Amino acid sequence: MDWTLEVVIVPVTDVDRAKEFYADRLGFVVDHDTRFGDKGRMVQLTPPGSGCSIVIGPGVVPDMPPGSLKGLQLVVADIKRAHAELRERGVEVSDVQVLGENPRPMPDPLDNVGFVFFSDPDGNQWAVQQISSRGRPADA
Repeated sequence: MDWTLEVVIVPVTDVDRAKEFYADRLGFVVDHDTRFGDKGRMVQLTPPGSGCSIVIGPGVVPDMPPGSLKGLQLVVADIKRAHAELRERGVEVSDVQVLGENPRPMPDPLDNVGFVFFSDPDGNQWAVQQISSRGRPADA
């Protein structure tokens, strides 16, 4: 039996501001923006190529304050390109950092150990890691 992670709740203060950040700055796809009741709203966004989405909305998880989510991680095939793209989109992102020693530095020494870090407007913290094999066919 497969057990897939499909949705992560990201606690935010302002749904419109968060939606703009994730959609316009990070390039996440807006799957739906649903309103229910007088004050209910839920926005689901998915990073390009991901099987897992995030959900933002007021009080989706009441005991999870905005900015309290730490350690979310995205994976890309090229960390330098991802870093440049984030900067071009106006995201405050760390420089590329090497964390640890790469057990397989070929074909790219940044594979597995190249990271950048950023936070959303509420302070939820994200990491981006390079694993280039995810971006090309297995036989390449």
